[in-house]
Amino acid sequence: MTRRTHADVSRRTYLKLTGGTAAVGATGLAGCLGESGGSMTITPGTAPGFPPFEMREDGELVGFDVDLLEAVVEETEYEIDEWATFDFDGLIPALTQNEEIDVIAAAMTITEGRQETIAFSDPYWESDQAILVREGGDFQPSGWADFEGTRVGAQSGTTGADEVEANLVDEGIISEENFSTYDSYVLAVEDLSNENIDAVVVDNPVAETFAANRDVTIAFVEETGEQFGFGLRQGESELQSALNDGLATVQDDGTYQEITNTWFGQE
Repeated sequence: MTRRTHADVSRRTYLKLTGGTAAVGATGLAGCLGESGGSMTITPGTAPGFPPFEMREDGELVGFDVDLLEAVVEETEYEIDEWATFDFDGLIPALTQNEEIDVIAAAMTITEGRQETIAFSDPYWESDQAILVREGGDFQPSGWADFEGTRVGAQSGTTGADEVEANLVDEGIISEENFSTYDSYVLAVEDLSNENIDAVVVDNPVAETFAANRDVTIAFVEETGEQFGFGLRQGESELQSALNDGLATVQDDGTYQEITNTWFGQE
């Protein structure tokens, strides 16, 4: 199998993606671990609009998760079929209900709630939640208590949205009407820039990417200690073991570091 690689994509190139809207649409590809020339094929699914983990560049799906999963699968007896894209909150149904995909590679946090429905590979990334605000704007919070009367956004189905619910809506600091959810964080940051909302709660590395290319800045970071993993259907222990072994291989042989440098390294 020949693995596509995007190692020649510069950090400057992908940062520009945060200045535009990434197209997100579901595709009707069949998953279910199909046979192809004697090898088992897997259909991966992701949710573009989450740079630098996954986004579209000139119509092509690129990002850290794309390169990492393809590198991991190359170390196994499986082969990757075409990628399928969905809104983030449509990924788990596509995996478990419709079986349109076989693995989720979308910077998905391993949580107890999700583990009731799906299984995960070993973790491959750690993250906290960051609070993005307009650079130079009047609203520069230092903690959740400062959010009274503000409008806040996050991507639907994410742990960022969970943080807003737990720390702001449930505590009565903001109303449900002042909490906006989006199909993509690109759309949320556009609304922030256009002063339609006052803050966006998003994973820290993604926040850093937006802050590098838009007039937004990180006000503070909530240390949530999240871990990302590849999502799988429950009971598929052979695929889970293969991905874990492949992940360990690329971490040991330097491939993981090369991919990390490509998408998170300095120019």
